[in-house]
Amino acid sequence: MTDALLDAVSAGVRIFDLGRPFFAGMPQSPNHPKYTHTLPRRHGDMVRPDGGSAANDLLVMGTHVGTHIDALAHVSQDGLLHGGANAGDACIGGGYPTHGVHTISPIVRRGVVLDIPRAIDIEVCEPAYQVTTADLDAAVARQGARIDAGDVVLIRTGWGRRFADGAEAYLGTSTGVPGISEAGANWLADREVIAAGADTIAFEWLPAGSGHSVLPAHRVLLVEHGIYIIEALDLEELADAGVHEFTFILVPLNLQGATGSPVRPLAVVPDA
Repeated sequence: MTDALLDAVSAGVRIFDLGRPFFAGMPQSPNHPKYTHTLPRRHGDMVRPDGGSAANDLLVMGTHVGTHIDALAHVSQDGLLHGGANAGDACIGGGYPTHGVHTISPIVRRGVVLDIPRAIDIEVCEPAYQVTTADLDAAVARQGARIDAGDVVLIRTGWGRRFADGAEAYLGTSTGVPGISEAGANWLADREVIAAGADTIAFEWLPAGSGHSVLPAHRVLLVEHGIYIIEALDLEELADAGVHEFTFILVPLNLQGATGSPVRPLAVVPDA
């Protein structure tokens, strides 16, 4: 018996890694515990009788550090989570059994990246640029794309290029960060996507000097519509290759009751 999926993979695919590297000092939201890596045991600390040795690691980090996915437990509005659940009552034993990241099934879906700079004929979105519904429509039209219910839609602003420049440049606290508006979040919700992501630290538009004080797109997607959010994506290789549609693969860690998970998403396309 042949396996159609295995046959397709064997015929040749190109895989784009959309995840960021994890390292000490990496750009991340100051609201979450920093990424820390150490080796509690190094080679030679303990040597077996046959001369063998092993090293191992200790990681300390928040679940919303680096490329990660937000579970529905991450944001509440007026004391309520998605579906009207009381945010206080939903937390049991230090976790969220019904809204935690463990409830997100492995995602293998059609993915679409909307390249906003190319759609509006600029190199990179300026600091604090608000991506409007007109911009989203322009990207769909220019790319000849379609968005179906259940798709994963990723928004490229070009801001991801700043990740390598360090935290101050990427976080954009003083300058603001480009991203979709509240109306843009509703645009995505109207298309019934399963998840939405971006190449920025907080997915949505951040005005200069505001930090993460108000995040209306998070409310619209997570609380009102149950749509997962993926942040800090690396979309530059996709953009350079001119790839707009792909098979999107993402598997959160099975962290029982957690509000999010680090991830390493993949975009898979036939190898031309």
